Amino acid sequence: MGKKLVAYFSTGGITRSVAENLAQAANADLYEIKPKVPYTKADLDWQNKQSRSSIEMGDKSSRPELADKDADIAAYDVVFIGFPIWWYVAPTIVNTFLESYDFAGKTIVLFATSGSSGMGQTAANLKESVGASASIVEGRVLSARETKEGLADWVNSLGF
Repeated sequence: MGKKLVAYFSTGGITRSVAENLAQAANADLYEIKPKVPYTKADLDWQNKQSRSSIEMGDKSSRPELADKDADIAAYDVVFIGFPIWWYVAPTIVNTFLESYDFAGKTIVLFATSGSSGMGQTAANLKESVGASASIVEGRVLSARETKEGLADWVNSLGF
């Protein structure tokens, strides 16, 4: 396949670090998915039912606004999309990102970071945001300890 992009959403830096290493391992460009209003520590308090993240994740139609929409998705064949797992799925800003661009004919490979959760129904939930014209590959949960060599092996195993 042709040109690759690693797009990621990160709030604590772990997903950012993994995405940077993955981009190097995959010989891909890097793009950060940023919210228009950055998340504060209080916003991310998952134990507080009134925190911003709890409210967003409790409403499946929530679509936090993006800081920009200048990713050149049309230039890529494969788009890796990374995020921390929130409530066993991708944060709703990932849906916002997917719904903001045309992914027709693209292959989307998901990857996530998580302290303890797997991917759950993430791929199925995100498929609704890109429609049938894009292919979504489940990918895997990656840790901050992943080596560039290990990431390169994973990318190569995908056939890209």
